[in-house]
Amino acid sequence: MNKHGKINYVEFPAKDMEATKAFFAAVFDWSFVDYGPEYSAFSNEGLDGGFFKSDKTVSTENGSALIVFYSKALEQTQTDIERAGGAIIKAIFAFPGGRRFHFTDPNGNEYAVWSDN
Repeated sequence: MNKHGKINYVEFPAKDMEATKAFFAAVFDWSFVDYGPEYSAFSNEGLDGGFFKSDKTVSTENGSALIVFYSKALEQTQTDIERAGGAIIKAIFAFPGGRRFHFTDPNGNEYAVWSDN
């Protein structure tokens, strides 16, 4: 349901749209709807959004917001990310309330995964 003043949608840059879709489908079981060759949308993944064709990347080093995924099995998710072509850029570390790691997708966009397990 759309609610006034609430975060509703998020968009990420993608250098290689097909690699992006393959990565997120393999790791997180996402599906996509294409709107031409330069945009692909996802929904029902916690927050709806899409990927747009761009040579730019998002990272915390550049001041970008960090999207954080939840995992019931942190090490397995890390393995899945590496197998699908992602790169671990911060190894698993503890923080109050859980553990997490940071990774980049095949485009070089930074994300994190956390677990309370």
